[in-house]
Amino acid sequence: MREFSVPATTTVAAEENLTDMVWANAERFGNAVSFRRRVDGTWVDVTARDFAAQVLAVAKGLVAAGLQPGDRVGLMSKTRYEWTLLDFAIWHAGCVVVPIYETSSAEQVEWILSDSGAKAVFVETAVHRASVDSVVAGLPEVRHIWQVEGPSGDAAGAIDELTALGASVSDDDARARRKEVGADDTATIVYTSGTTGRPKGCELTHYNLLSEIRADISAFPQLMQAGNSLLLFLPLAHILARAIALCGVYARVTLGHTADVTNLMEDLQSFRPAFVVAVPRVFEKVYNGAKQKAHAGGKGKIFDAAEATAVAYSEAMDTGSIPLGLKLKHAVFGKLVYSKLQAALGGRCIAAVSGGAPLGARLAHFFRGVGVPVLEGYGLTETSAAACVNTETAFRVGTVGRPVAGTSVRIAEDGEILIKGGVVFRSYWNNPTATAEALEDGWFHSGDLGELDADGFVRITGRKKEIIVTAGGKNVSPAVLEDRLRAHPLISQCMVVGDAQPFIGALITIDPEFFPTWREQNGKPATATVADLVDDEVLRAEIQAAVDEANQAVSKAEAIKKFRILPVDFTEAGGEITPSLKLKRSVVASTYKQDIEAIYGV
Repeated sequence: MREFSVPATTTVAAEENLTDMVWANAERFGNAVSFRRRVDGTWVDVTARDFAAQVLAVAKGLVAAGLQPGDRVGLMSKTRYEWTLLDFAIWHAGCVVVPIYETSSAEQVEWILSDSGAKAVFVETAVHRASVDSVVAGLPEVRHIWQVEGPSGDAAGAIDELTALGASVSDDDARARRKEVGADDTATIVYTSGTTGRPKGCELTHYNLLSEIRADISAFPQLMQAGNSLLLFLPLAHILARAIALCGVYARVTLGHTADVTNLMEDLQSFRPAFVVAVPRVFEKVYNGAKQKAHAGGKGKIFDAAEATAVAYSEAMDTGSIPLGLKLKHAVFGKLVYSKLQAALGGRCIAAVSGGAPLGARLAHFFRGVGVPVLEGYGLTETSAAACVNTETAFRVGTVGRPVAGTSVRIAEDGEILIKGGVVFRSYWNNPTATAEALEDGWFHSGDLGELDADGFVRITGRKKEIIVTAGGKNVSPAVLEDRLRAHPLISQCMVVGDAQPFIGALITIDPEFFPTWREQNGKPATATVADLVDDEVLRAEIQAAVDEANQAVSKAEAIKKFRILPVDFTEAGGEITPSLKLKRSVVASTYKQDIEAIYGV
């Protein structure tokens, strides 16, 4: 099949905008708990009425500060309650939100603020403030820098300052400003991660995001129920987390925020969400952590048997017939193992949503077999997050689901995925050339390669620009091999290489969290680092086994023949990965040029 469309279930009226939901909730469900904020270690309720009042107060401050409709406002912060509050307040003042990853360098901040023509910027901390201060001299349009955290590290900074500043602005004037914004107006300019070249600003309208919200709620009716809860921990500068947060407000799901992922398990257990949203690496770490803990505690055989049973049970679900013996084993492991995994997610988690990168089929089967199906989706910043998604009623492991409501997917002659619909962005900000290359007759050229089955399920097969062509002329998509390798608990990151070379190779990094357990289990010195063991026979044998397993997914010509274990992991600080954990292949290739040459005996 070459094209599949799903009709829209609702329409977006011309006069609508994203702030409507805040006031609809306040007026109709004012006492409902919209948020739970973490204050001094305790979750404190924020009602819909309280939230609307805070949004209005900050919006009045923005108006009093002289910001005009359409002005761009930067927002640089970790995931926290104030992020969402400021998002809506900026829109309420008729302005455009420009998210900036809180991990961005001063150079990246300068580019985004300069290219967007931002008139103001919110920063979270004094460190962020220093980063902006170091480049603001070259940004004459930036007139205001507001810091969210006050001197004592609390959130009494920008919010209180703007609330006081806006006291002279009438509620009616602020509401009039909100009413000036329509569906076709720009809501946000989201800069892509920039795996190659400078980030491009995707211009998303209120119509785009409202289309995404309604499509997602249609896809997840059980999850997006009023009264359910969701803990946000992905960066809100990432379109996936932001779209889901907006869905939560729209559907009256109670939202919580946390940026400290080192304590994520504790936060999940205290917040007890009904569902979670994450990138595949988070699910890999949950799985690897559980496996590591079981093996370290002498219960490795039980966990491995439970894992195999969960995968087999999920696979049997696809056939429509689950053997009685498998049902009994599954029930036993449900009490011994699966219940503990469910408890680690808070005990009330009925499903999870995954996006941002492919999730391995084995992991998908494992989590579904455990009782927490991971509903994998696919989309880009340019499609306002999800363009396709698996749902509870239409789920196919190994695919990213069907197109969301109001969206069409087409497979071009060269295998590229094309997307059309209300979720597709308007343009790249200040970049008509890139816009013309990406949009043709309303179809967005994703740059990803895929397949479409007869039932409309989309399978991602690779990235057009990442195709490796060996010296023998074989086209190899690295994603299949990389996804399988990353599923191994000992492997953190990997990059397949081999362009214009006689065979396929790989650079592999070791997971720093799992490495100490592996080192102990294999009798290695407690002080040994990865760098000390890159040529260790036991370590290489373990990685070789993972490579052999990954090679089963491809032909002999596409298989990895040689690999190098790198002494350190790829990091965002090192420039090898983006904030959304995508590989910057050109950076890795340059940094580890000698390792790649060593694979080929250069």
